[in-house]
Amino acid sequence: MGPLKGVRVVELAGMGPGPFAAAMLANMGAEVLRVARPVPGQRQTALDRDLLSRQRRSIVVDLKSASGRDVVLDLAARADVVLEGFRPGVVERLGVGPGDCLARNQRLVYGRMTGWGQEGPRAHTAGHDIAYLALSGALRGLARAGERPLQPSNFVGDFGGGGMLLACGVVAALFEAQRSGQGQVVDASILDGAAMIALSLQGMVASGIWDDDRPGTNTLDGGVHYYDIYETSDDRYVAVGALEPQFYAALVAGLDLEAEIDPVTRGEPERQGELRALFAKRFRERSRDEWEAVFADTDACFAPVLSVREAPDHPHNQARGTFVDVDGTRQVGAVPRFSRTPGRVDRGPVAPGADTDAALADWGFDSDRIASLRAQGAVG
Repeated sequence: MGPLKGVRVVELAGMGPGPFAAAMLANMGAEVLRVARPVPGQRQTALDRDLLSRQRRSIVVDLKSASGRDVVLDLAARADVVLEGFRPGVVERLGVGPGDCLARNQRLVYGRMTGWGQEGPRAHTAGHDIAYLALSGALRGLARAGERPLQPSNFVGDFGGGGMLLACGVVAALFEAQRSGQGQVVDASILDGAAMIALSLQGMVASGIWDDDRPGTNTLDGGVHYYDIYETSDDRYVAVGALEPQFYAALVAGLDLEAEIDPVTRGEPERQGELRALFAKRFRERSRDEWEAVFADTDACFAPVLSVREAPDHPHNQARGTFVDVDGTRQVGAVPRFSRTPGRVDRGPVAPGADTDAALADWGFDSDRIASLRAQGAVG
């Protein structure tokens, strides 16, 4: 199942964007083997809601032991892809870096996920999503006029900028390796990915149609009343994005404000406060669901703001089959969708090391070696 069926991936387990990239590849049919590290003094249990580790098997390997290192190198020799998300230099010190693995398999794609990148003044320092967004230029624009920037959880950096970038780079490198017979290293950083996500914004700033010095005053960042979020009578929210005149007309008609609004002046900066207050007052007159009924089957660019728990039950998401139930947990299914080789999600997270013996056997390790590795404490 999936367009990546037959592709073998070794994932050196980490946090955030690396596991997200591995999940993307697994959704598309790749066989991903998650290599976790032993945690002394801590019971290794399944994080049964850690959906970033779904759809793959798990083994535990002590990378600090010579035998454990050899396990990873032998897996790399049988793999198409290795993924790692350590700080620069760590895997090299462990003996499982790109040079070590490519020496065993010249067709290998070695995907690296970091925050700052493999080089640069900050490369060896700690960081998190919010810091990478800040340095990319993207964070400052996430603000209401006159207010401080608001952190968007870690969706934009870790996952949109980091994990998606790594997954895309790995697939591109796999495609090239099929033609050249040569593997390569894919260097993906959250900083680079966040900057890439802001590509359109960079163009608008350069063109003078986006005020980079006054966040919250532009069309897409809260500067206009027709691209905003409003509260409803039941303390919920709705989102509107009626940028084009015909969509704005549909929105105003649904709000029954045609007699009070002149569409010609809708974009004038001095009218935004007045019109936003008018919209806010009207939206507070009905519940979120009542407004959804009003705007059903219209081009008003309206949507209810749903919670994570509510989203799977929305009729559109149900019709699309966007969410699936795996082991009692509702979660997004395999995306993107492929017409001939669809991906699938049918396996939830498992305890670290739950598949050690079976997975190693499937990857070509004989039973005597597996028993020896267990006796040495190299795997568990």
